[in-house]
Amino acid sequence: MVNLKDGQQAARPPPWHASAAYLYVLHLDGPALAWEYLRRHPGYRQAWRAQAADAAQPWGLRILEDPALDAREALPDWLNARACAIRVIPDDDPAPEASPFELWRLPGRKQLQHDGQGLVLAARWPGCGVRLMLAPELHDGMPHAFAMRACREPCARYRDLANDLDQLATASRCEPSAATCPRPNPSALQGLLTLQALDANQAGASLREIAEGLFGSTEAASDWHADSALRARVRRLVQRGRYLLDGGYRELAGIDQLASPPLGRNSPTSDRP
Repeated sequence: MVNLKDGQQAARPPPWHASAAYLYVLHLDGPALAWEYLRRHPGYRQAWRAQAADAAQPWGLRILEDPALDAREALPDWLNARACAIRVIPDDDPAPEASPFELWRLPGRKQLQHDGQGLVLAARWPGCGVRLMLAPELHDGMPHAFAMRACREPCARYRDLANDLDQLATASRCEPSAATCPRPNPSALQGLLTLQALDANQAGASLREIAEGLFGSTEAASDWHADSALRARVRRLVQRGRYLLDGGYRELAGIDQLASPPLGRNSPTSDRP
């Protein structure tokens, strides 16, 4: 118990200390996780405020998205979204047992957006999500078919398409009112810690402070010296976060082959004790 003198107040921990606030990151796919890094970039936030013409493409987007929205609310329109989305078209030769397209039977939380060329439907449920491009002539109740764009690696793209459709079919048959997700894999947990470490770094925290926030003061006190494994791990988390912030997010979004945005040189990582 801490005794405070009159007029003193207990110091509140910084916002990035609350690990529970980052739990949703464990269930994000690549494009959604990419948005979490892009929306934290000061240059992108400035571009959003300015709303200049053609300001979105250098960041890998068709239109600017509000950086105040996290990946649970935002629907960033990446430049490659059409190439990666599942196209839903009317079936011009339906079988007698063909299933009709039923928007409201799709699982999860749905967002509908017009990207200037057509309707984009994003459906998300715990741990999964799909992005559908709806043909203009498609109406609710119509027999429908799924299509994909021709590409140089059709086998890999087909596997991704089949995996998304399998997830969609499974969730559509029986979407539970409450879902239990499997234990996050090490990669997902690493993604959570990286984003949390990045927020701490941007807030001006030292590596020691980040270690205490992420792993606890007891572990930091027992394993913190110049060559400690914990210090090296925290340094790598910060460096990885800075890399993803300063353009590496494009790999997560699948647009790393496009021109890089004008981000400038990275500032050196803080390594204060």
